[in-house]
Amino acid sequence: MNSIAAYDAKVSRFDSEIDALLDRMTLAEKIGQMCQWNVGEHFDYDGLANGIRSGYVGSLLNTVDVNMINELQRVALEESRLGIPLLIGRDVIHGFNTVAPIPLGQAATWNPTVVTQAASAAAAEAARAGVNWTFSPMVDVARDPRWGRIAESFGEDPVLAGKLGAAMIAGYQGKDLSANGKIAACAKHFAGYGAVESGRDYATTNLPENELRNVYLRPFADAVGAGVSAVMTSFSDIDGVPATANTFLLRDVLRGEWGFDGLVISDWDSIRQLQIHGLTANDKESAFEAATAGVDMEMFGDAYAKHLQELIEEGRIDIRQVDTAVANILRAKFRLGLFNHAYVDPESLPPIADERTLAVYKQAAAESIVLLTNNDHVLPLGRDSMRSIAVIGPLADAPYEQLGTWIFDGDASLSVTPLAAIKSLLGESVDIHYEPALPTSRSHDRQAFDAAVNVASSSEAVILFLGEESILSGEAHSRADIGLPGAQVELVKRIRAAGKPVIAVIQAGRPLTLTDIVDEVDAILFAWHPGTMGGPAIADVLFGELTPSGKLPVSFPKMVGQVPIYYSGKNTGKPPSPETVVHIDDIDPHASQLSTGMTAFHLDAGYLPLFPFGYGLSYAEFRYENLRLSSPQIEVGGSLTVRVDLFNTSDRAGTEVVQLYVRDLVGSTTRPVRELKDFQRVYVEPHSQVSVIFEIHSDMLGFFGRNQSFATEPGEFHVWVGADSNATLMGTFEVMAAK
Repeated sequence: MNSIAAYDAKVSRFDSEIDALLDRMTLAEKIGQMCQWNVGEHFDYDGLANGIRSGYVGSLLNTVDVNMINELQRVALEESRLGIPLLIGRDVIHGFNTVAPIPLGQAATWNPTVVTQAASAAAAEAARAGVNWTFSPMVDVARDPRWGRIAESFGEDPVLAGKLGAAMIAGYQGKDLSANGKIAACAKHFAGYGAVESGRDYATTNLPENELRNVYLRPFADAVGAGVSAVMTSFSDIDGVPATANTFLLRDVLRGEWGFDGLVISDWDSIRQLQIHGLTANDKESAFEAATAGVDMEMFGDAYAKHLQELIEEGRIDIRQVDTAVANILRAKFRLGLFNHAYVDPESLPPIADERTLAVYKQAAAESIVLLTNNDHVLPLGRDSMRSIAVIGPLADAPYEQLGTWIFDGDASLSVTPLAAIKSLLGESVDIHYEPALPTSRSHDRQAFDAAVNVASSSEAVILFLGEESILSGEAHSRADIGLPGAQVELVKRIRAAGKPVIAVIQAGRPLTLTDIVDEVDAILFAWHPGTMGGPAIADVLFGELTPSGKLPVSFPKMVGQVPIYYSGKNTGKPPSPETVVHIDDIDPHASQLSTGMTAFHLDAGYLPLFPFGYGLSYAEFRYENLRLSSPQIEVGGSLTVRVDLFNTSDRAGTEVVQLYVRDLVGSTTRPVRELKDFQRVYVEPHSQVSVIFEIHSDMLGFFGRNQSFATEPGEFHVWVGADSNATLMGTFEVMAAK
């Protein structure tokens, strides 16, 4: 059912019903379907009910009162002239009352199955409240950690984002979108939003079409292929035309090239904001531009409600454009089954925070944790050998902060914090000394530092919970400095001076620059904002009940001046290498100014990130050997297999995320130095070996060239398989033109 073909079949089934409704609808009722009303804190219920009764409302936003929703659906079905049900939208981003890890954390699992399961659980909880449409997943490729909304993304790579976005859509929508507990998904923000200048939310995106097609559009194409119900436009502009008025994006690519037949909705009030962009002179012209470009529904705002009828009467907008938009909206309602069962019975769905949801969210949190450093194998900590441990830091016992950004309905009372989980796991056998040290992650209040040092000095080891509060990431929460905020770095150094093993557990909504502390601690676990069950997941990893398997979905810079830094950059004419890098401290102050032999790097940071894309350690120890290809050549349209032997040389079982990268050495346009093409999570028993097999089809090697058409070009390719984007086990093959 989650294929374009399956959805095309559904279209033909609903065509007659849609046409019949369109024939009966007045122009005012058609425009009403294109309007989404926000149910704010002080909304006028009677006015809303009258609007629904009159056919002026197609969708509601931001209400989770199931009784009120059922009553408003009753008004729509029984008291409006045509009985058209309502779409009920809500930002269900990574959970509902119970919260999963932020999407960037879920991306660190590299596990489409757990992403699907987490989204399915979120859909069921949201459906209990009457919600039938979520504005998720966000599949924007995000390569700037300063951008607050990187927390909502799946990271820097289009293949990973595409696969996990499709997995999330499958969880929300299921195989039958009309089934109880399933809700419509919406891929956002179309398109290029992750490339905003300097990581400032809502800023301009300067993207050439080749980069747009080869990177930023690919996850959206995967979402359309997965049968996503809706697409939301971006706030930003592309090549000078805001996405909400961008005919190239919405009509040429989305509808024309991809055949998308779902619903296109603006972002919050972004139609009226076309005037602020400077594209239009007033709201009427904004409505004209958005409708002409192909925006079916206006989220909030009233440009459509006030001006579409006049634009049609003036002949500037053809009524057929409106009919097409309304058909897309009605199609979504038919696919959801709302004409047959719009009312919600909460008791027919699992209870909030049921055992299955908690288990899935704990698994997601555990698999999202990335072990960045582990000096002298300080982790896992020994449960049976320790007698005392210090738990220090502002995020050790912060139930709300661990939920992360964009959790309107998240219930912090359901959170199990790391401190609570450590106490539960260790019981009475270990003395746990707790000191928050800082009231918040942003605080510069050092009054409790002496107490924290005393706690550390009296313990065998220190677990230091650091990071950023949930409010520091997400929409409109971009940061120019992405280091640990407040006095946390000084806290680390004070605790280090106590002379005990120090393990840092970092909860954050983005990559942070950790250069100031990486050598001051013995191990770093990066836990993102892990959600409701973050505490038990962290505790189990710390004490060896679980082995970490998370891998970074985004590169971690050494310092913010390296941003953007990502693994799949271009080689350029002067690529850097270890031999060409010169550090600023090594330059003779009297040296002559020369460019000979220089390459693309920073004098004070080199050219490598602190931790690369795909990176993550394990308590198990893995070794890759014997990469072999089924053939040195393939024809366009053909495929070959790549095999590699993966050895676990340790006494501990573990799961490794095996990653396959390729490079097209010569292209009609320049190609990245390497690109992720596939990955597998592979479980290996202690002192065992498994063979991992990948298939490379020539279509996986295609790209958009000079004429912006997609093709696989003949030529030589390199292929790597390994533990991260710096994999060194390499093979070569050649793609031949089809005979």
